Amino acid sequence: MSTLHSFKTFSDSLPSEDQVMPLLFIGHGSPMNGIEDNEFSMRWRKMGEEIKRPTAVIVISAHWLTRGTHITAMPNPKTIHDFGGFPPALYQVQYPAPGDPALAAETKQLIQSTTIGLDHDWGLDHGTWTVVRHMYPEADIPVLQLSIDYNKPAQYHYDLAKELAALRKKGVLIIGSGNMVHNLRMIDWSKTDKPDFGYDWAIEMNKKFKDSILKTDHTSLIRYSDFGQAANYAIPTPDHYYPLLYILGLQAKEEKITFFNDKAVMGSITMTSVQIG
Repeated sequence: MSTLHSFKTFSDSLPSEDQVMPLLFIGHGSPMNGIEDNEFSMRWRKMGEEIKRPTAVIVISAHWLTRGTHITAMPNPKTIHDFGGFPPALYQVQYPAPGDPALAAETKQLIQSTTIGLDHDWGLDHGTWTVVRHMYPEADIPVLQLSIDYNKPAQYHYDLAKELAALRKKGVLIIGSGNMVHNLRMIDWSKTDKPDFGYDWAIEMNKKFKDSILKTDHTSLIRYSDFGQAANYAIPTPDHYYPLLYILGLQAKEEKITFFNDKAVMGSITMTSVQIG
C-alpha cells in the first residue's frame, strides 16, 4: 500500500500531459559530437527546441553495460569521460544536470519483471551527455540513465521497455542512445572528412532497419541476426543496437515515425536517428 501511495504522490507531483512525450533513438557517433557544431549536433539542438520541454530525461546509453538492470539514483550525477585519445577540450566538458532520486525510485517500482538496482556510482557517460548537452544546454532538467543488462537477449530489453510507458504521460523524455550500424573495427579512417560514406552492407542494413521500423515489424528487429551476413557486420556486438529496442518497445500503435541525421560516417557507422510520436 505504501508503494502505491508513494507512486501516486510522485505521479500527482508531475504536470498532467494531454499528449505523451515523444520517444527518441539517437545515433550518437563520435564523442567529438559533444563539442562540435556539426550537422548532427545542430539537429540535436533543434530537437530540444522542437519537442515539449520534459520534466526529466531518462537515457538508455550503449555505454552502460551491467549485470542486472540499474538506474542512476544520485542527486548530482557526475560527467563521465569514458573514452581515450581525444583532444583535451573534450575531457574538460562538464554537464552538471541534476539527477532525480524520487524518479529513480518510482521507475524501480514501475518495473515488475526484474529487480532494478538504484545506482549511486555511475553518472552520465558520453552516450548521454554528448547528446543531451546540445538539447538542453542549461543543464536544468534532471537526467538519469537506465543501464543495459548485457547478459540478457534482445527480447528482454524490448519487453522491459514496455514497463516504462507510464512515464511518457508524465513528461519524461526517454532516449535510446547508440547507433543502428556500429562496427568500430571496420571504420575507414581515411574517410573522416567525407560527409556521407557507408560500405554497401552498412547502407543495406540501415535501409532494412528503417523499412522494418516504418512497418512496425519489431519481430524482425528483435531477431536482427536473421537479416544475414550484413547484419553480422552491422552489429558485431549488440551494445549500440539495444537502445533502439527500448524505444521500439515503448512505441504505441499508429504513432508517427520520423528519421533524422540519416547518414553513414566512416563506412561502418550510421548516425540514423528516430523520433516516434
